[in-house]
Amino acid sequence: MENIDSKPTLLLVDDTPDNITLLCSLLGGQYRNKVATNGQKALKIAFAEPHPDLILLDIMMPEMDGYEVCRQLKANPATKDIPVIFLTAKNQEDDETKGFELGAVDYITKPISPPILLARVHTQLTLKDARSFLERQNEILEKQVDQRTQQLASLQDVIIIAMASLAETRDNETGFHIRRTQNYVREMAAHLQEHPRFSAYLDKKTVELLKKSAPLHDIGKVGVPDRILLKPGKLTEEEFEIMKKHTIYGHNTILEAENNLGSPESFLSIAREIAYSHHEKWDGSGYPQGLKGDEIPISARLMAIADVYDALMSKRVYKEAMSHEQAKEIIVNGKGTHFDPDVVDAFIAIQDKFSLIAVEFADEVQ
Repeated sequence: MENIDSKPTLLLVDDTPDNITLLCSLLGGQYRNKVATNGQKALKIAFAEPHPDLILLDIMMPEMDGYEVCRQLKANPATKDIPVIFLTAKNQEDDETKGFELGAVDYITKPISPPILLARVHTQLTLKDARSFLERQNEILEKQVDQRTQQLASLQDVIIIAMASLAETRDNETGFHIRRTQNYVREMAAHLQEHPRFSAYLDKKTVELLKKSAPLHDIGKVGVPDRILLKPGKLTEEEFEIMKKHTIYGHNTILEAENNLGSPESFLSIAREIAYSHHEKWDGSGYPQGLKGDEIPISARLMAIADVYDALMSKRVYKEAMSHEQAKEIIVNGKGTHFDPDVVDAFIAIQDKFSLIAVEFADEVQ
């Protein structure tokens, strides 16, 4: 015996008992029927779960006509997608047009033709099933895309962390330098998101990618000889020239990684910019290319302040750590010469966050 619960449910709405009887006799064999003899009752049944699969709706009813019932059904998120077929004696073109404008899927005039009624009900239910199937497939695809996106993001994180760890093992004196600088960069980028000079570049995705990429700013130090990289004192002029090449080594290392990934403009492109250009200066006196002003990538301009601030605040074998106020004064003095003036203003505006990051990721006392 067929389970009636597996049948589609129709809501039949008409204030005339004879019409309800006729509809039930025509549709009862194939569908499960619910009945309402006025608009209020129809809405109550439609809003309750489980919702009907389709509604056959008379127009001319006392107190609340079918048009108003349809309007309220379409205004409710729970019922807006239930197909409504008007079933009425109103046969003027304007009446039919109004019905479709309110969201009905079909308009059948009385007297009813049983074959036409059955065919149109079946058609609309088939279309509803097809829409539901496509929606389910879209949900499945969206979940699969989300999962794949998360997997790719995780893979990117692993690659960046692995590369940054390589650099850190060569220069372990800097302790939590990587963690501090990446947070400095993120805070400045977030602050500048609404700035007219930076808003087009600093969308949410780029801000997070800047934070992820910042740890690779000194990846090129893997190519610097230990006698220079690990020298406890001040570098000679010749040694410093060799040290400066870490920007080129970093650029080339990341570019090679991108080429191996099959994309010269991959998620590592920001890291490549930072590694190559974070020692450029606003007035053009930096290295390795001597870029000036807006020629310097935004990512590198942010990293320049983060890197200098952290270097000033950190103790080394060849120098004592400065206070926040001392480091701040040096950065402010470099406004318009060493650093982008607007990025310096951002640093000043969020300097309290810099202080908190410096404390949170302070180097361990040996």
